[in-house]
Amino acid sequence: MNKGAIFPLFYLPPVEFFSKIRQYKDNVFIERFEHFPKQTYRNRALIHSPQGKLALIVPVVKGSKVHTMVKDVRISYDFDWQRLHWMSMQTSYRSSAYFEFYEDDFAAFYQKKWDYLFDYNEELLGLLLKFLKLDIVWSYTNAYEDAYPDLDDFRNSIHPKLAMTEPVVPYFQVFEDRNGFIPNLSVVDLLFNQGPQSSSFL
Repeated sequence: MNKGAIFPLFYLPPVEFFSKIRQYKDNVFIERFEHFPKQTYRNRALIHSPQGKLALIVPVVKGSKVHTMVKDVRISYDFDWQRLHWMSMQTSYRSSAYFEFYEDDFAAFYQKKWDYLFDYNEELLGLLLKFLKLDIVWSYTNAYEDAYPDLDDFRNSIHPKLAMTEPVVPYFQVFEDRNGFIPNLSVVDLLFNQGPQSSSFL
């Protein structure tokens, strides 16, 4: 049996996140008290656009980027990023096999406003786990710790600038003929292309 693991909350997490979290499904901890780090999946997701890899970034209120605990980071609505993200997803995945199947559930996340990034990401995670048919039980950290000797720590190892540590299982992508297969995108790329079969690619 695996020991437990600690994970951050991500915005539309990459495939790697779900591959890892499934391995620890009965003993998962979510980090709430770390200082919000820049340029991570906590507020960005990567999708496969007609032009290739595209980053969707959730803007946060200024001042949230240095010493704010991640649970307290507020989402900024100074510009209509929700409309931009949703239009980008429609452009990228409208022709995919399963976009319409999931469309209404995801659209709600680009209409309603959330105050806190943590809450937004958590609700998205619940929806994604349901679609992937993954039964994950998680707890929350009670304070920040630099290290957890009894847990595998994925707070920094799943990162846009780091390659996956495990072999990638390729699947069909809409623009693969144009851009080639792009690994470890947001799991929505997998869902929109593979639908109910998605979990077999994790």
